[in-house]
Amino acid sequence: MARSPGRGDRGRDRDREESEFSDKLVHINRVAKVVKGGKRFGFAALVVVGDLKGRVGFGHGKAREVPEAIRKATESARRDLVRVPLRDARTLHHDSKGRHGAGKVVLRAAPAGTGIIAGGAMRAVFEMLGVQDVVAKSVGSTNPYNVVRATFDALKQQENPRGVAARRNKKVSEIVSRRRDVSAQDELAADA
Repeated sequence: MARSPGRGDRGRDRDREESEFSDKLVHINRVAKVVKGGKRFGFAALVVVGDLKGRVGFGHGKAREVPEAIRKATESARRDLVRVPLRDARTLHHDSKGRHGAGKVVLRAAPAGTGIIAGGAMRAVFEMLGVQDVVAKSVGSTNPYNVVRATFDALKQQENPRGVAARRNKKVSEIVSRRRDVSAQDELAADA
């Protein structure tokens, strides 16, 4: 006998949706409010969530207890996911720069086998995004909030060759072959 979809099925779908995402705690900040009886402590959490296949988001949550702050941050991150096009499902399509406040980042595509060469907050974003080869540098602010936001600013600038070719009325092969020519010239310049 076939069951009609009921309330229990919705819960199962939500569990399946939650299991496809991984999350990583980037930073916890403890803040104190001085009151008549002493100090009241609160916690702020910064969490990065991703599906390891090109979707990633970050969230911020505040609460009196650490687990509650992490839960709020994770929910916030799931609401604001960004899709980033990846080349060969392992690296970025092109180099990009991002900034937020005093935080600046430079992201560079890398050949296979390079690994994730990036600092703490940026490393968490790339791991949750599913990038395996990237070289990244953070300049300026070391505040994890600014670094993560600057990284997202740089990732939002990523475009895949198909979209660029459509916009320029060219073939994808023309765009990609130009990329190969430029990288070959860079190698020759490095050898000289």
